[in-house]
Amino acid sequence: MNTKLENPFDLDNSAAYEHWRDHKLKDYPVDVDNLVVETGDPRRLSVSEHKAIQDLCQKTNMAIYAGNTSSDPDKEIPRIFGASFGLTHLDRNMGADDDGITSLQVRDGEWRQTYIPYTNRPIHWHTDGYYNTRAQQIQGLILHCVSTAAQGGENALLDPEIAYIHLRDKNPEYIRALMAANAMIIPANINNGEEIRPARSGPVFSIVNGGVNDAALHMRYTARTRSIEWQEDAVTQAAIQALQDFLASDSAYIFRATLQPGQGLICNNVLHDRSGFEDNARQPRCLYRLRYYQRLSD
Repeated sequence: MNTKLENPFDLDNSAAYEHWRDHKLKDYPVDVDNLVVETGDPRRLSVSEHKAIQDLCQKTNMAIYAGNTSSDPDKEIPRIFGASFGLTHLDRNMGADDDGITSLQVRDGEWRQTYIPYTNRPIHWHTDGYYNTRAQQIQGLILHCVSTAAQGGENALLDPEIAYIHLRDKNPEYIRALMAANAMIIPANINNGEEIRPARSGPVFSIVNGGVNDAALHMRYTARTRSIEWQEDAVTQAAIQALQDFLASDSAYIFRATLQPGQGLICNNVLHDRSGFEDNARQPRCLYRLRYYQRLSD
């Protein structure tokens, strides 16, 4: 393959980029309902259900499945579902349960309560695992809802390729700056004087192997300010401001959804946030999070 002719993420190949961009934006969904695929049991998808989810993920990098398992807490539901799309290599992160699947719920009175995902506080825009090593970047992600909050807990969702298009059309130099190897630095995670994770630097946008589609775009990002250091040059600072402005806008490309029991998000680690919530004392909010080192298979 002639990469120079075909790689749309090559900043020196405007023709390939414009062709890809036009194809990407044509018939792009305009409502979150367009992302939802009604299914029976996610562990046993029909051919048509599987294809509908796969087609959506190829177009938007995400889909929401609405299964019939309701509040069934069986972790095999999202695990088997993910495996049907080639997602098998779980990231067994510090907060994960013994099986590598993370139970996202309020964790008062234990070490997890110092990390925002285990509280009811809002979580700002991010991609998962932005602090991971370059060799262990999170490519795929599933969020499976077991029970909802009494109020709140909504997610906003944005396809990273849409963010890329917005920034490249605004100024291609923004992309060049955000692809620099040291564009974003995550300071070390130190708890009670112990270094749990060293400082790590890396790009916001990078190119990964996308299977039969060859080049694919990967994004690592967090809107947090206390756990992030950006390069101080003018172009990088302008690029980050442009991205933050886009994320704060009412763009039709930003979808919002509150997952219901039995529903889940499957994606190539899209940008997302979470609103704060109030728990239900009888049945607290619980989502299973499955992070993968693989993208969804084509």
